[in-house]
Amino acid sequence: MDPVPGAQTRSHQTRIHVRYAETDMMGVVHHANYPVWFEVGRTELMHALGLPYREIEARGYFLMLSGLNVEYRRAARYDDELTVTTALTALRSRTLTFGYRVVRGDELLATGETRHIATDRSYRPARLPDDVLALLGAGEP
Repeated sequence: MDPVPGAQTRSHQTRIHVRYAETDMMGVVHHANYPVWFEVGRTELMHALGLPYREIEARGYFLMLSGLNVEYRRAARYDDELTVTTALTALRSRTLTFGYRVVRGDELLATGETRHIATDRSYRPARLPDDVLALLGAGEP
């Protein structure tokens, strides 16, 4: 998970306490929660970069999910304290890729990636503005 060179914040760490509702009868986290945690990490990273999703949407753009991958390695359990590390790993004028690592202490539980395409309000692919690309660390657009 190598962040985009030149990004202002190379990665962001988000703490998660596993809630009972996120587990199955065995106290193991259900697999569907990992993408939700990725979204939490991604949202916090965007805030740390000075570019909250709300601002992107207010400017007429959506970052639609175009791909999702999760690799599960070990089980998380009820009341575990987890750290989700999120980094912007690829950036182009219309697409972004984020990488994720979920750990419990030093133990790697899962890795993942989400790919997003920028669209306008009509859901047509759209080039992100130069200032947005610069905030995200693209350097020269």
